[in-house]
Amino acid sequence: MKPLNEMELWFESRSSNEGFARSAVSAFIAQLDPTIGELNDIKTAVSEAVTNCVVHAYRNTIGRIYINVKITEGAVVIIKIRDKGIGIENVAQAMEPLFTTAPSEERAGLGFAVMQSFTDNVNVRSSPGKGTTVILKKRISRRVYNG
Repeated sequence: MKPLNEMELWFESRSSNEGFARSAVSAFIAQLDPTIGELNDIKTAVSEAVTNCVVHAYRNTIGRIYINVKITEGAVVIIKIRDKGIGIENVAQAMEPLFTTAPSEERAGLGFAVMQSFTDNVNVRSSPGKGTTVILKKRISRRVYNG
C-alpha cells in the first residue's frame, strides 16, 4: 500500500521513552480524527511493542528502537516497531498468552495477545541475534484521510 503520509523516529530503549512513543504515534494519527477508543487501542498496542523491546530485546543494555508509521488509503494505519536486539528464537511460542522469557515474575507474558486484541493485524518477524520487527495494522473507522 502506498502511504498517504508517513513518519519515522528512533529513540533509546529506556522505559521512560515508552510514553514518548505512545504520544508521538497518537499525535501523528490524530489527523485521521480517530475515536478515543481507537486512539487508546493504538496507544496500548504501541506501549506493549515498545515495552517488549525494552525488556526483552535489549536486556540490561541500551539500544535503539525504531518506529515507522504510515497512513494509507482507507484510513489504515501501519505501525512498524523494530529493534536490533537479541531476537526471538520461536515467534509462535512467544506469541502464546502467558509465555515470557523475562526473569522477573512481574511479566505476565501477554504483550502480543494485547497487541492482537487492540489492532486488526499483528505480524512479527524476528531473527536471533539480529532483532525483531512488529507490524501493527488498524483501520480508523471514523473518517477517510483526505491528506
